[in-house]
Amino acid sequence: MLGRRIAHPPSTKFNEDFELPAAKRVKRLASNSPSRTSSDHEVFESSPRFTPRRNEVLDSEADSEEEDDQQIPRASQTELESALPAVKTDREAIAEYEAARAAEAAGAGLDLHGRLGQRKWVQGKSSIYVDAFNLALETVLYEESHLFDEAEMAVFQRWRDMSYEGQYLYVRLFLRKTAAWHRINRLKYYSDISDLNAVVNELFRSHELPSTTVTELRAPGEVEPPKDAVLADSFTFADSSVDHIDSLDEAASLLLLDELKAIAKEAKIQGKNKGELLAALQRTSQKQGALGWSGLKRSDTEESIKSEQIVDYDEDADGAPNGLRTSRDSHFLRKILSITGLCIRLSSAAFKLLERVHLVFYRSTEWTEKSLTTIILARISRRNFPPYVVSRSTNIFPSRSALLEFEASIRTQFAVDSVLEFNGTVDKDGLHKIKAIFEQIYPRWLTILAEEQRKEDRVYESGEGAYLRRFSPAWVYTRIVHKGAYVLGRFKDHKREHQILTELLAQRLFHAARRGAWYQRKALLEEHYMWALSPAAEDNHTDDQQQQQKHWKRIALRTCEDGLQDRDCHLIYHHDLQKRIAKLERQLKVPKRQQHDFGHVRLAKPHERFVHGTRVERERTPSRNGRRRSSTDLASTTTNPRRGGKTIWLDPADANNECSVEEMCLSHYRSLGWKGYHSEGGIMRTLFAHLFHSVLFTYVPNVFQTPFQTCPLDLHTDAFYASRFSEIHARLNAISNGDAASILRATYEENANRQTCVVGLDWGFELDDLLEIVACFRGEALSTVCKVMAQEYQQRGGGVPDLFLWDSGKGEVMFAEVKSENDRLSDAQRLWIDVLSGAGVRVELCNAVAKEVVVRR
Repeated sequence: MLGRRIAHPPSTKFNEDFELPAAKRVKRLASNSPSRTSSDHEVFESSPRFTPRRNEVLDSEADSEEEDDQQIPRASQTELESALPAVKTDREAIAEYEAARAAEAAGAGLDLHGRLGQRKWVQGKSSIYVDAFNLALETVLYEESHLFDEAEMAVFQRWRDMSYEGQYLYVRLFLRKTAAWHRINRLKYYSDISDLNAVVNELFRSHELPSTTVTELRAPGEVEPPKDAVLADSFTFADSSVDHIDSLDEAASLLLLDELKAIAKEAKIQGKNKGELLAALQRTSQKQGALGWSGLKRSDTEESIKSEQIVDYDEDADGAPNGLRTSRDSHFLRKILSITGLCIRLSSAAFKLLERVHLVFYRSTEWTEKSLTTIILARISRRNFPPYVVSRSTNIFPSRSALLEFEASIRTQFAVDSVLEFNGTVDKDGLHKIKAIFEQIYPRWLTILAEEQRKEDRVYESGEGAYLRRFSPAWVYTRIVHKGAYVLGRFKDHKREHQILTELLAQRLFHAARRGAWYQRKALLEEHYMWALSPAAEDNHTDDQQQQQKHWKRIALRTCEDGLQDRDCHLIYHHDLQKRIAKLERQLKVPKRQQHDFGHVRLAKPHERFVHGTRVERERTPSRNGRRRSSTDLASTTTNPRRGGKTIWLDPADANNECSVEEMCLSHYRSLGWKGYHSEGGIMRTLFAHLFHSVLFTYVPNVFQTPFQTCPLDLHTDAFYASRFSEIHARLNAISNGDAASILRATYEENANRQTCVVGLDWGFELDDLLEIVACFRGEALSTVCKVMAQEYQQRGGGVPDLFLWDSGKGEVMFAEVKSENDRLSDAQRLWIDVLSGAGVRVELCNAVAKEVVVRR
């Protein structure tokens, strides 16, 4: 039912019936600039959330809950998380909020509906984490229960029957290192859990499951299906160390460094760090036989006494764990377990099932603690959001088998990335492994491509399938095929590589953002390699070889022309394709009148400017031997500041004011008559949000799944541009024709009073400044920059020059990239400089030079 608001299911009690307080106008909202790191253009992308295998030796848990929780955040954000407003989701903010409402809600007996409606949580009785977890589960079961079988539904029922405290402990462990063991005596949840022993035993309890006829799914490219992928006849929510820790490696990983040093002292082994101590302990246990038991008993430690109240180890008559009596391994294992006490780990089968629920709910293979709580915090925050049509599709996975194959394809993708990206230089064996995976998934990729094309032609309405295709196995397989083409190139199998690139370009459904790179590589192969693979080249006839070279260069020329005419070939690739066209036309001696003329986009070399100022050095503390730095040390610091470190300068306009190097250079430009900001893309994101406001929030199916989004879910994907091609180009044409000021003014006046939350929009920039900027910005240049952002909003979020400057008297805008000594331009910065120069925008490299260095405390 597209085009209608789809309500949350009644079971979630998450509706819009309760009133929100009146919005408060804030002076300035922080721009919601994305911090994602993966890129559709990079050869290697970030991999999905990774759960270590059960037989891996993991590092011990952190010394405290606080330290362990800090390991959760990731560099990337999910599409849903990026679309929600920037809200405080740190532990302190959540605890403060819940504590403030606890007294009001005491004794009220509020359910999920009441807590969400009245924003009240009671410590020890309700939690935002549990409510967010249950919101995801109930929403998925209400809308997409067809994705789960009878046994899995039974697991969900057991979850509902679990006590609040059991759910709370599980959710907190779910958000931590989920495959790791956790020492129960170090869990810091005593204030929220009244009886930790009972709660732990509740998670350890075994539950019977109904029989199921589901068979294991063997996906193409997988060597073997993952363990515990299918539920057995019974399951537990958590594993106990009593039944599952049986190796010294696994047990030793639970020790803190001081505890491990104590064990090492007894074993008379040495090591510089934890890894070396663990390795030495393992070698010692393998070399020596049993020495008898003469160490700590479990009852010798206070922590062990507490853990014994939960459950006891099975022991034989002489006090050693069953089956581990005769080796020194058992001696150290018993000693370690006496120190750690009972440990808990989330059961793999139940965890993977609940992980699948979150994949379906968040429409993403990644989520974090922030993902789990942001949606509720956004709901209860006093913010204003743009009006748009909310629609949550219930057919993102048409069947259970489609969901399982998508999961399997993600695992295969991770296996590929593990070889190509995570382990340094790839050897020949690694390349053969990737090639074998590619050959396995290739036939299946062709089959699904045909199926998806039929859906696009006959099933999906206009634009409906663009975002949903990201959850097809074919989307993942296309990326693996792309990696396979790279491996074929490494093996010099250029003929097959050319065939694969041709097939990748023939389809237009998946990874459109890569099309420019495919055109570039295909043209390169045609120019340099394909002629030598033709039958005529094998005859060693010089004339025939020359004819083949010319023939393939003409084909390469057509490939480059096709790339420039392909609307899905992003603008950042045009310059390289244009350079290759010019070179090929010269080699083929194409008449001048028939050659392409790219003079209007010829890049201008950035002008270099040197700004001299006074740099501030902090007086360093005495060295470890108590010696202060000598004059020689100071001199070396003066000439060789720390590479990559932030430098401090004196503001030229106020010698008593310290500032950053960017602010120092900005002050210099202002003295020359320029106005400007040190925004690093903030101005451009704000202009884009104003100029494309109506395009951002136009109705496209499946991309607005909550009423609290600051942008559509597909903005950070290559589906955004393709789904709104007509609307985007209509707006680009209007900007080119000089209508930017009127569009900006209308959007500003419509939303300024409500301070509407829109991605990238910073209300701190004054309307007069924005109007001056668009008046100085040539329409064609502003249109070009906006087109790049529309095509690649996520990838082009970084690299924008530091300073944005304009001169209303001259009617000119300029970007300046500031560099201190030893700084170098990054690839992202070079790309933006090329884009701006190609659009005719002036760009300067501003080099800050220290004419003087002062040392201050």
